[in-house]
Amino acid sequence: MKHRYIIVLLCLFVLLGSCNPSYNIPEDAQPTEKKIKIFPDYTNIVIPPNIAPLNFMIRENGDKFVCRMTNGTEDLVSSSDNTGVIQFEMDEWRDFITKSKNKSLDIYIYKYLDGKWTVYPKYHIQVAEEQIDQYLSYRLIEPGYILYRLMGLYQRDLTTFEQTPIIENPRLTYVKDKTYCVNCHNYQNYSTKRMLFHARSAFGGTIIAENGHIEKLNTKNDSILGSCVYPSWHPTKNWLVFSSNKTGQVFHIVDKQKIEVLDHASDIVFYNADTHEISNVIKTHNELETFPAWTPSGDMIYYCEAKTNIIDSDADSVMDSKIIVDSKKLKYNIFRIPFNEKSMSFGEPELVFNSAAINKSASVPRISPDGKYLLFTLGDFGQFHIWHSSSDLYVKNLETNQVYPLKAANSNNVDSYHAWSSNGRWIVFSSRRDDGSFSRSYITYFDKKGQAHKAFVIPQEDPRSYIKLFKSFNVPEFTKDKVPYLPEQFEKVVKGPHTPVKYKEIRPRFRNINNEK
Repeated sequence: MKHRYIIVLLCLFVLLGSCNPSYNIPEDAQPTEKKIKIFPDYTNIVIPPNIAPLNFMIRENGDKFVCRMTNGTEDLVSSSDNTGVIQFEMDEWRDFITKSKNKSLDIYIYKYLDGKWTVYPKYHIQVAEEQIDQYLSYRLIEPGYILYRLMGLYQRDLTTFEQTPIIENPRLTYVKDKTYCVNCHNYQNYSTKRMLFHARSAFGGTIIAENGHIEKLNTKNDSILGSCVYPSWHPTKNWLVFSSNKTGQVFHIVDKQKIEVLDHASDIVFYNADTHEISNVIKTHNELETFPAWTPSGDMIYYCEAKTNIIDSDADSVMDSKIIVDSKKLKYNIFRIPFNEKSMSFGEPELVFNSAAINKSASVPRISPDGKYLLFTLGDFGQFHIWHSSSDLYVKNLETNQVYPLKAANSNNVDSYHAWSSNGRWIVFSSRRDDGSFSRSYITYFDKKGQAHKAFVIPQEDPRSYIKLFKSFNVPEFTKDKVPYLPEQFEKVVKGPHTPVKYKEIRPRFRNINNEK
């Protein structure tokens, strides 16, 4: 019996070893000038010293492969059979990358085919000094945005491959043949102690969680335009700003873009979570204000605004609005408005970036943690750039007023919704560069000179998962800590009653479309 156990264990070791075969570095490999093709593309990038293993697949025909990383003094080696899938052991990777901080790695790929070894030209990976925030939240959703089937909010540990659900759409489906949407997750100052998301459809409301307490708000009232949409937490106080939007989708028949999301009315509102009071900040008839964002100091709000000629802004559906006809003429500029914490009042808006002057349109303004840079997306028109192939990431240096694209991070396809890391050295954003249909979360290093570097997609344990998963990664947000609530806790609140919200006047800015700014 004892010998039988030994044989079984030996068989298991053989089977396990065959999943990731081990080969020595081929000393007789012949060099080739052909560049290696790998997916994801992790060549010549800058990475954090605490990122999970950059597993990848080699897109070359071969019987077996070997990958060797070296920092000049130590090597990390992994190998593959004819699948070309290179996966690094977690502890070995972590030890090697930690020792390689502030170093440049040389990577060599060896291929065995037709009885001989070939080595491809080396590429490089620079390991930065600055770490990245441990967690990244995103929504996984089918890219058509037509149905809310099997979608949810998730949190990924970027130092490992662990992905945990925050809340999943199937959990909400206790009404037969109906599904529900959850979106617009947001956190206060990179912490999950205060967080929120919206639930739409039958269980609609804004879900706010703070210090162990969860509640669902109904922010609609006669003084507010509509539901609260794009949120931003004040960096220290229990206050939020939202855009209040009347939004609809238009589906193209022949356009490659497929979908256009339009506002035919939108304002900026302020919510005091301590008193459950909501107020108008900017309320206009012929202008669209959206994507508000607090500065790190909490004394200013940045937002986007477009002029329109809408005369039916009270329409129930965007399909009834004239904005559809002129949607490609909509050009959003970036404004900011000061906030006085003591008087709880807002000042006069100020134009920060006039994108319409260069026949472009800006969206999603985000200020760097040091307050020095304004990060935004610039496209040809509109504000929902996650479907616009013209969209690219731009920054404005608020000290020098210089505006420029993040060329090294941008691609020929969609590069849009973005967020800063807490130390300001990393930017995460959504990109459709891989296939034009599925958005994935890409990360770029933003150096001390204000320049971005080549972006890379968040690593997966099996690099083939991006090919197998028919979901888009939507709205990436960094946090330092893990969401402390279970999906069941959120589900209970989503299905429960609303907390009433009161309206309070705080001297909003009502402006006429003819005013020049």
